[in-house]
Amino acid sequence: MNYIALLRGINVGGKNRVKMAELRHALELMGLNRVQTYIHSGNILFESDEEKEPLQIQIENKIEEEFGFSVSVILRTDEELERIIRNCPFPEKALSEAKASAVGESLHVALLPKLPSQEEIERLSSYKSEQETYQVEGRDIYLLFYNSIRNSRLVNRLQKLGVPVTIRNWKTLNKLAAMIKTRKV
Repeated sequence: MNYIALLRGINVGGKNRVKMAELRHALELMGLNRVQTYIHSGNILFESDEEKEPLQIQIENKIEEEFGFSVSVILRTDEELERIIRNCPFPEKALSEAKASAVGESLHVALLPKLPSQEEIERLSSYKSEQETYQVEGRDIYLLFYNSIRNSRLVNRLQKLGVPVTIRNWKTLNKLAAMIKTRKV
């Protein structure tokens, strides 16, 4: 099965530094196949016959063992990533308006290993505004910014949902999906 591992909080602000070649090697030693990374923020494509939950724990343990710090790993299958891209809940008009007014990327997706409590999800509603909004779709939260993700109150609140969360911009998710498609040829 094709998986995408999304690591939270590596190579950010000089903390939790990991060279991608060393990460690929460590994951290959665990028995993962066709390990490939994309940019230095912890996006990893690989193949494995293992089930998702035990695999996530194994990867987190391997990173802590090899690099000396713990990180959260969010796993998605290639089908799940394709569904995330296909099911974007924001209409094209909203995306165009946000892109025109935003500094940098306007569409992001927060990926979670499991759905937080309904109470935590409801607390997010007070962070919707004319400048930033979201839509929850299962374990993924689509984020649309009309200015910038920097200094976003919504993003700060996401970090308090009670479950790990990592955020990727739309361009990165589409690139990962394209990379998987080339692997299947």
